[in-house]
Amino acid sequence: MAKKLLIFILLFLTSCNEQVDLIVYNASVFTSNNENPSASAFAVKDGKFIYVGDDSVMSEFSSSNIVNAEGLPIYPGFIDSHAHFYGLGFSNAQVDLKGTKSLEEIVEKVIEFDKMNNSKFIIGRGWDQNDWELKSLPVNNLLNQAFPNKAVILGRIDGHAYLVNNYALNLAGINNSSKIEGGEFIISNGKLTGVLIDNSMQLIDSIIPEPTEEESIKALLSAQDIAFENGLTTISEAGISRNQIELIDSLQKSGILKIKIYAMIENGPDVDYYINQGPYKTDRLNVRSVKVLADGALGSRGASMIDEYSDRKGYYGLMITPADSIRSLAFKLAGTGFQMNTHAIGDNANRVVLNAYRDALFNYRDPRWRVEHAQVLKEDDIQLFNQKIIPSVQPTHATSDMYWLYDRIGKERAKYAYAYKELYEKSKVIAFGTDFPVEDISPIMTFYSATIRKDKDGFPEDGFQTENIINRADALLAMTIFGAYANFEEEEKGSIELGKDADFIILDNDIITSSEARIPNTNVVATFINGELVFNRRYN
Repeated sequence: MAKKLLIFILLFLTSCNEQVDLIVYNASVFTSNNENPSASAFAVKDGKFIYVGDDSVMSEFSSSNIVNAEGLPIYPGFIDSHAHFYGLGFSNAQVDLKGTKSLEEIVEKVIEFDKMNNSKFIIGRGWDQNDWELKSLPVNNLLNQAFPNKAVILGRIDGHAYLVNNYALNLAGINNSSKIEGGEFIISNGKLTGVLIDNSMQLIDSIIPEPTEEESIKALLSAQDIAFENGLTTISEAGISRNQIELIDSLQKSGILKIKIYAMIENGPDVDYYINQGPYKTDRLNVRSVKVLADGALGSRGASMIDEYSDRKGYYGLMITPADSIRSLAFKLAGTGFQMNTHAIGDNANRVVLNAYRDALFNYRDPRWRVEHAQVLKEDDIQLFNQKIIPSVQPTHATSDMYWLYDRIGKERAKYAYAYKELYEKSKVIAFGTDFPVEDISPIMTFYSATIRKDKDGFPEDGFQTENIINRADALLAMTIFGAYANFEEEEKGSIELGKDADFIILDNDIITSSEARIPNTNVVATFINGELVFNRRYN
């Protein structure tokens, strides 16, 4: 009788356990929550964390979906605070020129691509003359010989320069007398070289056929797969149109697109539409920011500098958006509820943006406006960062640019380039991204570059400008809760805590405690969004 009673009591207690959608236990959980920084288990119901604690979860909850993490580390889903999600998807259908070492190699790759695809327009991306033995910008003679009757459009790795053939130049109506504010048509020996910098690229963009909706959907889903494989659950999409935003919204609502997007509206006619409509928010899409381009990129010498380039005398780079336009837009957006997120690479562009922000935000308490990249600064201008202005930076830019940085701007100016620790100290928050497909999408490499300041091969031996290393715990915050904060989403995501979205990842290596050498080889084991398994190397 007593035995039967004991069995009844056990069954009764088991039936009293709350049913949940997912239980994870036997884990090493980094929560990004300072009040409860670590845990070993959690439970998820209706897409939210309803328990975060120890393995007593098994006695308090029951589920048909239980994951034994086998001691592996779990982190909040990574947030990429500056990326080009659309661009990543489309890049898979273009000529990949990353790592090419010469113009000759580029032309060979384009010829091979054309044999396989035979498209009307050949589009590629990824070349970087800084990786070549001859580091000057290329001339399109070889492209013209290989492709006299077909447009070839090849983007530099940073997206701020094109190399195109003469056929494309003619289609776009570009000649030696062409001029455009905020852009440059490179000429050598009295002839166009086919290299176009920043705003001059717009004339080429105008001849490229718009992708179909089917092509756009395919690109988005392709980018989503890559993002999930790398542990990304939220992407800050740095500059897209209303049409693109609305397509993302429709795909998310249909359940096809599961990744979460913080959409920055590209600076143009769509801005007024959204200001009139007000911020737009769903459980996976947030539209409340405007992406502005102040200047170009350092690698193509389009970054706007106060002093001349060290390797191009008398040249100071380009302001893509004039200073007075940046200032007027800042005052227009202040108080609207829309965040201003401005790309600023050179020290002149950063000064213009920071001064405009300071003046426009004088009466606003919590605008969270962002400087995207904040790459090269004057020492005095670093002081203009504060808790109203968030540095949104890409640590892999530092370890990609370090090889030629001193040639471009000299060692003295470089002291205040990629100054992440100082920026963090001024703003009390810093958001990390990758700028993919400009850089590797991997958040692990973002973490490695920020905390170790070396490339994947361990160069330089002592690290690059190590005075600006971010410690590992803070770097993880910059990829999780700080990214959420920069998106006004810290109440719903970015940490593993009660009531928040169950966005989390499982890694095969604890990057907080790991040896330096092992960090770059860390893999994502599984990615979950709202408690749903969306990428899996191990679990059913």
